[in-house]
Amino acid sequence: MIERFSCLRRKEVINICDGSRLGYAGDLELKLPEGEAKALIVYGPCRFFGLFGRGEDYYVPWECIRRFGDDVVLIDKPFQRRDEREMPRRPRKW
Repeated sequence: MIERFSCLRRKEVINICDGSRLGYAGDLELKLPEGEAKALIVYGPCRFFGLFGRGEDYYVPWECIRRFGDDVVLIDKPFQRRDEREMPRRPRKW
């Protein structure tokens, strides 16, 4: 299978552990002397129309990638997500 990285960037990354969409493949980490792919990097979601930067990026090791489809990349990696209900809230000042 011969693919270009520009074709990989158009593919959406989906986690099969919980069925969540992580985003689109943004970058690839390579080991240059050997030419070995180490990881796929998925950029985090935009905050407020991209004006306030992005969220945390996802680093997916190459061993966690299960399948490359025509338009998706399936990975198998459990990510720890913060539950907003557990975060302490500040009291509102009226």
